[in-house]
Amino acid sequence: MKRFELTRQAHADLQNIWDFIAQDSLDAADRVLDEFQHTIARLAAIPGIGHTREDLTTQDSLFWPTYSYLILYRKNSTPLLIVGVLHGRRNLQPILEYR
Repeated sequence: MKRFELTRQAHADLQNIWDFIAQDSLDAADRVLDEFQHTIARLAAIPGIGHTREDLTTQDSLFWPTYSYLILYRKNSTPLLIVGVLHGRRNLQPILEYR
């Protein structure tokens, strides 16, 4: 059984992050993606870590920072459902209305 699953949007987020960083450095893009994978595996192993952001979403979700990004995942989902990986400086509320 999978320990975590990415939504289509979360997968696209990771691809967009990799594409953006890869414009400057393929190695850096790979390292960042590896760190996201490591962090997501840790979240799946220890579900419930993270923090809520009631100012951003009313969904039963948690956030975990990695670099300048926030990994958004559903609390109490099996497998752990990763909903998004978004830069923390973006206007997240309108984006999260659809996730």
